[in-house]
Amino acid sequence: MIDLYTAATPNGHKVSIALEELGLPYTLKVLDLAAGQQKQPAFLTINPNGRIPAIVDREADDFAVFESGACLIYLAEKTGQLMPADTKGRSLVLQWLMFQMGGIGPMMGQANVFFRYFPEKIPAVIDRYQGESKRLFRVLDDRLKDHEFLAGDYSIADIANWAWVRTHRWSGVEVDDLPHLKRWRDAIRARPAVQRGIEAPPSRVDLTRDGDAAAKRFSEEARRMVETGQSLKEDRR
Repeated sequence: MIDLYTAATPNGHKVSIALEELGLPYTLKVLDLAAGQQKQPAFLTINPNGRIPAIVDREADDFAVFESGACLIYLAEKTGQLMPADTKGRSLVLQWLMFQMGGIGPMMGQANVFFRYFPEKIPAVIDRYQGESKRLFRVLDDRLKDHEFLAGDYSIADIANWAWVRTHRWSGVEVDDLPHLKRWRDAIRARPAVQRGIEAPPSRVDLTRDGDAAAKRFSEEARRMVETGQSLKEDRR
């Protein structure tokens, strides 16, 4: 049994999607980020960095894993699924996983902060992060032109990148001119395990669209977190 400590964020959904795809039994433990539950001592014993997601493997002497990418690798290696066993295949999956961890996630995260939450609108900064997010999307689109998935068969690399790309509108970045990325996005969205994973837990606001009252309330709450000095980049992980 896996305990999943999480919240309804792209990084949180990476791990719930993987657990659903792998068919592993897990217990969902949802943390209230706005209330700071991820900073409480009990959770800091699991992740000293105070971020979600994290897992505890009860079948492995309560072994704890934090950082979303590390959780994905652990689960893939535990089950022998969603990542090849051969050296080159494994490396390819890890390369595209690290592409998300080092690029897609941080750039879209900063786009979210400055486009949605920061109390002052700074056009040059917004353009910087939205532009870099779009550039990374083009890299994905080019890769997917000749590949059904990012690294051979469907893998944790696809799960990690998809969990962020699906929220592109929330970052203010469109993908209408990226047909291969759109094909991949829609194909993964249709997977039953993915549909279950993004509901574990369900988001308070639909990050795939914009303009409704719930989105406005969510942005205002997040803005207050920024104004009081709590890092949004930290709490969206």
